[in-house]
Amino acid sequence: MAAVTTETAPPAAKRVPTERTHHGDTVVDEYAWLAAKDDPETIAYLTAENAYTEERTAHLAALRADLFEETRQRTRETDLSVPTRKGGHWYYTRTIEGQQYGVHCRRAVRDGETDPPVSADGAPLDGEEVLLDGNLLAEGHDFFSLGAFDVSPDGRWLAYSTDFSGDERFTLRVKDLGTGELLPDEVPDTFYGTAWSADASVLFYVTVDDAWRPNRVWRHTIGAAAADDVVVHQEDDERFWVGVELTRSEKFILIDIHSKITSEVLVIPAGNPTGAPAVIAPRRQGVEYAVEHHGHRFLILHNDGAEDFALAFTSADTPGDWVPLIEHTPGTRLEAVDAFANHLVVSLRTEGLTGLRVLPVGSDDSYDIDFPEPLYSVGLDANPEYRTGQIRLRYSSLVTPDSVYDYDLVTRQMVLRKQKPVLPGPDGRPYDPAEYEQHRDWALADDGTRVPISLVCRVGTPRDGSAPCELYGYGSYEASMDPWFSVARLSLLDRGVVFAVAHIRGGGELGRRWYDQGKMLAKKNTFTDFVACARHLVKSGWTAGDRLVARGASAGGLLMGAVANLAPDAFTGIVAQVPFVDALTSILDPSLPLTVTEWEEWGNPLDDPEVYAYMKSYTPYENVAAVDYPAILAVTSLNDTRVLYSEPAKWIARLRATAPQGDYLLKTEMGAGHGGPSGRYDAWREEAFINAWILDRLGRA
Repeated sequence: MAAVTTETAPPAAKRVPTERTHHGDTVVDEYAWLAAKDDPETIAYLTAENAYTEERTAHLAALRADLFEETRQRTRETDLSVPTRKGGHWYYTRTIEGQQYGVHCRRAVRDGETDPPVSADGAPLDGEEVLLDGNLLAEGHDFFSLGAFDVSPDGRWLAYSTDFSGDERFTLRVKDLGTGELLPDEVPDTFYGTAWSADASVLFYVTVDDAWRPNRVWRHTIGAAAADDVVVHQEDDERFWVGVELTRSEKFILIDIHSKITSEVLVIPAGNPTGAPAVIAPRRQGVEYAVEHHGHRFLILHNDGAEDFALAFTSADTPGDWVPLIEHTPGTRLEAVDAFANHLVVSLRTEGLTGLRVLPVGSDDSYDIDFPEPLYSVGLDANPEYRTGQIRLRYSSLVTPDSVYDYDLVTRQMVLRKQKPVLPGPDGRPYDPAEYEQHRDWALADDGTRVPISLVCRVGTPRDGSAPCELYGYGSYEASMDPWFSVARLSLLDRGVVFAVAHIRGGGELGRRWYDQGKMLAKKNTFTDFVACARHLVKSGWTAGDRLVARGASAGGLLMGAVANLAPDAFTGIVAQVPFVDALTSILDPSLPLTVTEWEEWGNPLDDPEVYAYMKSYTPYENVAAVDYPAILAVTSLNDTRVLYSEPAKWIARLRATAPQGDYLLKTEMGAGHGGPSGRYDAWREEAFINAWILDRLGRA
């Protein structure tokens, strides 16, 4: 579709040639100066780009307002999550119309009360206790995010942490839930993850090193100064990162140590928090395992000789040999195990779909929970209680809104506790899933591999190539893009747009092998799979090349940049959010956040000439060419520590210089991080901005 013309030229990025040489190859980077975040010239350039983008999209202002309003109208703004029981309280979150953030609350469990309390209109529950009000915490800040939110086992203390810039460096605090007062305990620059000792006298937490790698677990005594805190474990191998958690049984503190392909777990009895950590099994290169406590044993989910993982156990008193519990089954990827007093629940995936398997303790009568739709996503929700015969699970599909169920592990009965309300849209009609249809299709990759595609559209959408389509993709880190419901997406579907997800290699949809075939020196399969999906959608009549927009974020943004170079004719537009488009430059610099830990995902181009040459052949920034690109919208955040804002900024500048006939826009959130705006209304406006641009490209504005 033709872009709106304007007399204003895009901002001119100055060209300052900077050379670097690796493995005999000299590369010139004219826009390296944009990485200087504190340089006023950089900020001025990003500000000018934002102004240019706003001007170029000014004609979409009314549509953006409509899309925002459609999302707002369809959302119950004052609402209450399904309360979760832990000890003597029900815990839940309320949202209030007009307020950006949730209010975290609890209410005491009443005599004889077994079902969670409800509030039909989202009003406070009788007897409610407000633990944290995100709106009050966020006052005076453009950004707000919670890191930790961890109530002590006795219900007395709340450990929570806050970030006001988006750089994911949190300040940890402790609140006395009896008095409502904050303790003097305050720890700056912490990371995600906390764990309480059994008596709530000690809190464990995590900090990062200069490269933003979580590398230390600390022990803090409640009431003591942070300066007196003790390092419990320090991980000096830069490939590994650490985390900490309390088991559901509340018997052990687990320190998880992971690289991309290797792991190790240390345990500390929660009743002896000053004890030395004990190793469950020493790390072995290429062996991953995770630990869950269950009675007299530790459950071990592992890939030792089991590509798609197996389940074993070892003694909790003297960890040693692993005794098989579920043998490896190729094609059935075991992803997690959750232990309850009388049942184990295994989260798995097979044939591209998620599932839950229940193993009653002391019985061979295991079973899988059945779900009715051909495409869906299911997983365990919050289940803090160890001694229970009931689990909470979350279910959704491309047409079914997020649904919370309680499932009885003995009777096998499932009770719907709540389905996310979808209120009537602008036409006043209630949402009816029967007006939409979802499909599973398959594309054929260049090497003959069948690649699944999930699609949703309105019933009766033509299959003659006339329908516009958005194709979403990710394809990295074994992350699966399982079908999910979106209120904002309804605004696209109701305008005749088909929404599709390409389940490409590098993700985890079809097991560990699917992931391995899309990483390291096989990474290009991710990109060619996506192009194959785009070509298939056209060939099978779902859409046409001039009616197809691609979208991806983070590593999915790398995918967007790669397919723009690989098949620019396949799309009329590309949306790249926080895109990892200058991957080679970043992975060559071990001082940057995450780089060393990423070498087992992408390869180490610093030491390996083959990896260097391979990455250089696909990284988007290095392969911009003088071709006719589709229109590109790049969205980033100034305080992103995962993918630096400079990557899309440099990419857009090089696109303009190399292929100046194209239509390229850069939008930078000047006070946010990797996840974009933090408040829900701000997030809706951001999505409305992107969807308006997509509809414009698709001729449906």
